[in-house]
Order: sequence, then structure tokens, then C-alpha cells
Amino acid sequence: MAQIGKQNRLNLLRESPQGVYLDGENLGEILLPGYLVPDWAKVGDVVDVFLYRDSEDRLIATTKSPKVQAGQFAYLEVLEVNERIGAFLDWGLEKDLLLPFREQKTTVRPGQKIIVYVLVDDQNDRIVASARLNRHWNLTEADFQAGDPVQLLVAEETPMGYRAIIENSHTGLLYKSELSEPLEYGQSFQGYIKEIRPDGKIDLRRDAAGYRRVLPLAEDIFDRMVEEGGYLPFNDKSDPDKIRAVFGVSKKAFKQALGSLYKQRRIRFEREGIEVVRNP
Repeated sequence: MAQIGKQNRLNLLRESPQGVYLDGENLGEILLPGYLVPDWAKVGDVVDVFLYRDSEDRLIATTKSPKVQAGQFAYLEVLEVNERIGAFLDWGLEKDLLLPFREQKTTVRPGQKIIVYVLVDDQNDRIVASARLNRHWNLTEADFQAGDPVQLLVAEETPMGYRAIIENSHTGLLYKSELSEPLEYGQSFQGYIKEIRPDGKIDLRRDAAGYRRVLPLAEDIFDRMVEEGGYLPFNDKSDPDKIRAVFGVSKKAFKQALGSLYKQRRIRFEREGIEVVRNP
């Protein structure tokens, strides 16, 4: 069944002066404008398209991929504000995404970036955004296990930590006491499920726990050292931001990995960095 606000794989039915028409199944025939038709496409082929309504409220297909689909959360920039209907957000398509005033939690301004949930309005099939995020959390029992890697989007700072959206559905908490540096609103990264408590609340961690984190990271660091000629300009005193930028982990995890390699006598600390021990 074809869905508005989603990626769909639809059959090309016929050509027209305006482009090609696709079999939208339950939605009828849908135009894919000529300038968006792939060079290889011919009648009978299957084309990957996103379905939405254009500026004239016509259902239309595009081969461009938006930054977010219906049923997902995203961190988007406000392009302009219309005093009558709401704000328009950049989601990567010709027609900007509407954030109606009724769906705004606070007043927004051009240039601001905010987290929104994208949905299809049941009354008119238009795709809109909502900044009232708490209406769209998944409150059912989470199908996660401790240690699972998950994609996180930081949505709010609390006195104890940071609330993050987990895989476009549930929310969990990253504790400040367990982080090596502050997080930012709208920041997205891979994190891990720490624990699902009896009350259903989810605790998160930035990095994998214990040896599941340290051993693979230690091997990655060692392999990089070999590739770089046996030396890296990093050690246990390196700047946390530089460590995160290069290795994608916290300074704490990096130091643990170096400690593991040092105990195995595979590295030594030299010249403001680390060197491979050639004859351990």
C-alpha cells in the first residue's frame, strides 16, 4: 500500500508531457515530474519515490529524499515564519515543511533549529511538523535489551542529564555523571541501552560498556597506529573534543583502551603521543 510522507517503490505506468505517472495503488495515479525522472526509467520499471503534496495541494512524487519522513523526529532549521499559518522548515524538498502555530511549543524564529516530529494530518493528508514532542513518544513497552546499540537524538536537558529520542520512538536518559563532556540539543549519535527499569523507563549510555567497548576500540587504535607508521599524536592527556572527533568515543573510553594496549605491552607513551612497541 502506497503511503504519503514515506518512501515508496512504485511501478511506472505511462509517460506524459509533464513527466511520468506512477501506480499509486490505493492513492491512484501519481505524477513524477519530468525533471525528476531517472534516465534509465521506462514503462514497467519500479521507481523509488517519496510522496507528498505540492504547493497547489496536489499529490506528487519525487525521487529526492527528504531529511525526515512521517513518523520520524528530526532537527530542522526554520526558514521563515508566516504570521497567518506558522513556520516553514527546511526538510530538503521544493515545498518547505509547515510547522503550524498550533503545533509550536514556543515561538520560533528564522535561522533557529528545532526538533520536530513529522506526521500526516488525518483531515487533509498534508504532511506537517509538530514541536509538541511529548504527544508523539512511543509509550508502549520498549523492545530493547541492555547493551543494544541505538541511534539517539538529544531532545532536552534535565537536572540529572539529557533526555534523548531512541530510534524515532521511545525516550531515555543519559546521566551527566556518566558523561565525559556536555551534550547539545539536537545532537545525534549512536549510543547504547544501559538498562530498562521495572517502571519501563530507559537509561542510556554514550559508549558501549566494559570490554565490549574497550577491546574493539583498542584494536581500532592499534590498527590506526600501524597505518600511520607506528605513531599517533594522542595520549591519555589529549583534548576530549579531538579524541571524539577522530575516534568517535569519550576520553574515558579512549584512556581505557590505551591502558589495555599498554598492559599488553603493545604500545608505549612517547613524544606527546603513543608508539607501537616493535619487540614486546
